[in-house]
Amino acid sequence: MGTSGFWDELDTADRDVLTRSARRRSFPRGDTVCREGDLSTGVLLVLAGHVRIVNGTPDGRDVVVGIRGPGDVVGELAALDALPRSATIEALEDLDVLEIPGDRFVSLCRTESRISWALLLVLSSRLRSVGRQWLDLGSGAASRRVAAQLMQLAVQHGVRRGDDIEIAVPATQAELAMTAAISRESWARATRELRQQGVISTGRRRVTIHRLGELRRLAS
Repeated sequence: MGTSGFWDELDTADRDVLTRSARRRSFPRGDTVCREGDLSTGVLLVLAGHVRIVNGTPDGRDVVVGIRGPGDVVGELAALDALPRSATIEALEDLDVLEIPGDRFVSLCRTESRISWALLLVLSSRLRSVGRQWLDLGSGAASRRVAAQLMQLAVQHGVRRGDDIEIAVPATQAELAMTAAISRESWARATRELRQQGVISTGRRRVTIHRLGELRRLAS
């Protein structure tokens, strides 16, 4: 059920061009890949593992605004506009990436139409997602926010298992709660209610959706 990432939109020739322009790097779980405000412009293609995208608030809190995984591109905005990093990127797991110099990535976007089109599709998808998140933050109880979040995770990371959809969740409860702009206790209570209704079941870093239609109704 998942959506395709940047890498999936490219053909073999495009991937080869990007790979030849990049160096392979690894980061251990918990490492900071780059910080908000940094002047670095390298673009990362995630090969294995997940990262979280974090913004700092004026009162000193960290807010998780996104999770990216294999096939995703991250850090592209600093390359495109040559401005400081707009967010901090942290490794949620041991991370394997291709790092492309920002100026080289921009040059490829200008000369390789398929690469620029793949990036445009990614940015369009993220813009829609941000709009949906603002609507969710602006209205609705915690249960609705959690249902909407699980629907989004199903689209991004879900795998069909018969009539069910299984999600390998790339974040902790606390991180998911921050993304939904609710407390960890509210997030846990909402998921407990969904379990009791038979809509989902949960395990360690795993959620299985049994009644997708009902979850969609609760998220609307």
